[in-house]
Amino acid sequence: MASPFLCPGAFLSPLAIDEAVTRALDEDLGRAGDVTSTATVPAGTRGRAALVARRAGTVAGLPLAEAAFRRLDPAIEISAGARDGDAVPAKAVLMTVSGDARAILGAERVALNFAGHLSGIATATAAFVRLVSHTRARICETRKTTPGLRALEKYAVRCGGGFNHRFGLDDAILIKDNHIAVAGGVRAVLARAREAAGHLVKIEIEVDTLAQLREVLDVGLADVALLDNMDPATMKRAVEMAAGRLVLEASGNITHATAKAVAESGVDYLSSGAITHSAASLDIGLDIEI
Repeated sequence: MASPFLCPGAFLSPLAIDEAVTRALDEDLGRAGDVTSTATVPAGTRGRAALVARRAGTVAGLPLAEAAFRRLDPAIEISAGARDGDAVPAKAVLMTVSGDARAILGAERVALNFAGHLSGIATATAAFVRLVSHTRARICETRKTTPGLRALEKYAVRCGGGFNHRFGLDDAILIKDNHIAVAGGVRAVLARAREAAGHLVKIEIEVDTLAQLREVLDVGLADVALLDNMDPATMKRAVEMAAGRLVLEASGNITHATAKAVAESGVDYLSSGAITHSAASLDIGLDIEI
């Protein structure tokens, strides 16, 4: 049965949820379990608790919080106050749980870690999306994700209204400056890439200058050009040069302060590693009643 907390516009595999929650609970409970709760809370004590957003933000990660509680108490009762992708105000109740008090306390930190971290990514993404909403540009992340959490973090980006870049090295061909240098230039590297690519594999190539972009356009074998660390004025010229022949992605130190100007240059995508690797966790707490 699908979680009622899942974002309706994004997919997150139940296998990914189960694997991540299992790993996190195993790490936290260790060999002896929650010795504090075992020592201080009588067996069979019932508890009721609420996950509460301490500040406003966009929510993600609630299905993992739900799974953490259910893993330790399969009979626990959980009610949804929000779902992933919702923009919530401070003090909003995101979910309530009623069940074994030891289980609630044992799963608390894992539930909050996932919900806070992924909601922070969704909140940062939503802020970018708002900044460029008057343009046609879309916001996406990069592969600068926490090892082992990539699928979850990319799901959080979708919850925030963003789009996903490639999930791994096997998704698409992305030719960076080092590939160009090793392969012997733009023309050579694109020819090799096109010869090897299947008919469903896109080819993107990074360019640092307008002269490189001109060479890419003249070769004509790429689908996407990544405009690396260009200022908005140069990006605007790149858009004029491409004239719709390539999808253009802007990347390199794009922040909330620069996103508006970059999007207004006319590029199709803005990719930001900071969305995943530097997003501040959303403050979410557990308020419990016995």
